[in-house]
Amino acid sequence: MRLLIVEDEKRLAVSLAKGLRAEGFAVDVVHDGLEGLHLAGEGAYDLIVLDIMLPGMNGYRVCAALRAAGNDVPILMLTAKDGEYDEAEGLDTGADDYLTKPFSYVVLVARVKALLRRRGSAGASPVLRVGTLSVDTATRRVHRGDAEITLTAKEFAVLEQLATRAGQVVGKPEILEHVWDFAYDGDPNIIEVYISALRRKLGATTIQTVRGAGYRLVGV
Repeated sequence: MRLLIVEDEKRLAVSLAKGLRAEGFAVDVVHDGLEGLHLAGEGAYDLIVLDIMLPGMNGYRVCAALRAAGNDVPILMLTAKDGEYDEAEGLDTGADDYLTKPFSYVVLVARVKALLRRRGSAGASPVLRVGTLSVDTATRRVHRGDAEITLTAKEFAVLEQLATRAGQVVGKPEILEHVWDFAYDGDPNIIEVYISALRRKLGATTIQTVRGAGYRLVGV
């Protein structure tokens, strides 16, 4: 899943991004409200972590503008302020949850995962099934029948993109966009490393290569 952090405290933003990437998320970071609004409108994000006190445009206005445009992405607001009025104002503008600084990183991750689960339960089932393979996007666990298959965070993220569009061809650019962040400028062939690892764990015929187009997850 892909997250956007809009936070002007650069050390905090970098720290949060590093931790969330270790959890298997693709994370983009910006430090300005206007830039955050632009990126949120252009990108397909699963959740936004949004500070309130931002240069350019504050978090309240960013949130209100996204909601006015019909963007229903879950928003977790962060603020150094404290008090019921600030929380009410944040929620009134359309935020889904609220966290006051200083906060525990463990609590932030729990809030992020809870919002993502809530969004999943409101729509499609969090369990993707492809043949005998089941991919639980809420618990991030994978089973082949009754046997659990252990994957790294990045392996799971790649598999999740393929399972979401099982039977369809998913191109490398699409996988890079959702599994790595927009600032990634390394070798796009890194995807082949993860595809090879997934084939070893899931079975060689589980993921087909469509030459010149991408990869397709098939039921076996």
